[in-house]
Amino acid sequence: MPLYAFHCNDCNKEFETLVRSSDVPACPACNSENLAQQVAKICVDIKYPAIAKSWRQRAGVEGHLCNVDKKELQGKP
Repeated sequence: MPLYAFHCNDCNKEFETLVRSSDVPACPACNSENLAQQVAKICVDIKYPAIAKSWRQRAGVEGHLCNVDKKELQGKP
């Protein structure tokens, strides 16, 4: 599944999510399907695993849980 970036036209929240071609995503903040697909950033290889882990933890706190391990959210190795 590809990762897509979206902008919600109803609440102005921006988010990324994994989407199958047959799925219609909804805004995690307001559950609206009135979305505009954005150009997603391309991530280069991360040489420092601690940085990647901190980014995933931040994404989890913000509600982007599609690629976050629950152990990382709890601060466990």
